[in-house]
Amino acid sequence: MGKNEKTSLGRALVKHHNHAIQETKDKGKHYKSQNKKVLESVTEVSDIDAIIEQAEEAERLYAIHHESATPLPINMDAGSSSSGVTAKEWKEQRMREEALHASSLQVPRRPPWTTKMNVEQLDANEKQAFLSWRRKLASLEENEKLVLTPFEKNLDIWRQLWRVLERSDLIVMVVDARDPLFYRCPDLEAYAREIDEHKETMLLVNKADLLPPYVREKWAEYFTRNNILFVFWSAKAATATLEGKPLKEQWTSPETSHKTDDPAVKVYGRDELLDRLKLEAQEIAKRRKTSADSHRERVVVGFVGYPNVGKSSTINALVGQKRTGVTSTPGKTKHFQTLIISEELMLCDCPGLVFPSFSSSRYEMIACGVLPIDRMTEHREAVKVVAERVPRDVIEGVYNISLPKPKSYESRFRPPLASELLRTYCLSRGYVAASGLPDETRAARQILKDYIEGKLPHFAMPPEDDENETGETGDGGSVSDVSEEARGLGLDQVLEDLSSFDLANGLGSSKKKQVDSHKQHKKQPLRKN
Repeated sequence: MGKNEKTSLGRALVKHHNHAIQETKDKGKHYKSQNKKVLESVTEVSDIDAIIEQAEEAERLYAIHHESATPLPINMDAGSSSSGVTAKEWKEQRMREEALHASSLQVPRRPPWTTKMNVEQLDANEKQAFLSWRRKLASLEENEKLVLTPFEKNLDIWRQLWRVLERSDLIVMVVDARDPLFYRCPDLEAYAREIDEHKETMLLVNKADLLPPYVREKWAEYFTRNNILFVFWSAKAATATLEGKPLKEQWTSPETSHKTDDPAVKVYGRDELLDRLKLEAQEIAKRRKTSADSHRERVVVGFVGYPNVGKSSTINALVGQKRTGVTSTPGKTKHFQTLIISEELMLCDCPGLVFPSFSSSRYEMIACGVLPIDRMTEHREAVKVVAERVPRDVIEGVYNISLPKPKSYESRFRPPLASELLRTYCLSRGYVAASGLPDETRAARQILKDYIEGKLPHFAMPPEDDENETGETGDGGSVSDVSEEARGLGLDQVLEDLSSFDLANGLGSSKKKQVDSHKQHKKQPLRKN
């Protein structure tokens, strides 16, 4: 082969390569013009441009409202704004502010629309309404006494919810039985009634077989007292029964597997739940006298709720086969799906949404499985939630470890520290990082996974007298009872702890030696010259 032939072949290869690159760019421009994008959940702003835009907007608003104000130094301490205020007073102020602005914490409403509107008009109206909603929540975030948790910021995800609410006769809100009020969104129930006064909302209390019967009885009394339609259910147990597979140990413990004949307390099976859903939806359809959808042959039951509460698992158990993707990572479902069960019943699965809330922190949402564990930046803060909710003896029994006991000057009722739990767990499992230190990140991921899946038993008791404070524990007790007992320590116990602290640090013995040497100096007679 001559030199010219080699050159021409090289040019042909380069030309072919450049042509392929140009085709790829053209395809990318085409898809971009068609707005083809993957529907993803967005709970936090990660775009640097959006962050800069928010900072500039905040600076502009501050300059407008504080024209004569002198610049203040930035203090990175989170508690600096509450200087001179005790923790109890700060908590009371925060609770008052939350109660005052509770009505402003709403899910976004779909603007009114008609069939005569075109796609551009609908899109513009929905974007404008969603922007107004975001601005309202942004104004709440400016209040230093309010901490707004991460919430869904993708309009397309909320559009899925709007469609499900409009289609459904019965709205089923799936919640975790271990803390139902954390996953319940009362404003979503109000929004469903705004769309159609005949719509009803049912709480499907999933993972109910992780609760002892007496705890289910307490929750049943609370739901009945507050006129909340509810059903206890376990998607995992129903799936295992359908497939003929045994359940894991934590799902078959003697305390939770006790059978009961009380219809309000028992955990529903697959056929029982299908009959109940069809009955409730048919009753709603009968009460709807005049409706545009009154000619529908099937009643529609829509499933909504937070991510990772078991909506897709429930759908698969009711359908009888895997029709929706299931994973332990929140946000698997991307679009709402309609599934026909029979000639009379159709199910509608909505993607999981993180609703705006005041009542929880980011780390609590990670521990509850609402936010992915991969987003965890401070693993000790997330494990701290687990250590405060699960009793010390339960953790030791599950992991077969021995946690460090409280010091003599500390309360004997205090929960284990996150650092104590992580280091002890790493030592027992041999988790060591490349630096030679305990691999706390790996240990935190495993502990949080066990907490979410139920290996570490825990549950919340229903509030009493319309209070929002609940005691959480894994052995059936209440954390509030333990705190009362801890506060009941007498003065003698406090002095004993202080004395133990002095002895432990060598303060008591050194003081005694000083006194003895002083007395010995006094007894020495003066020398005569």
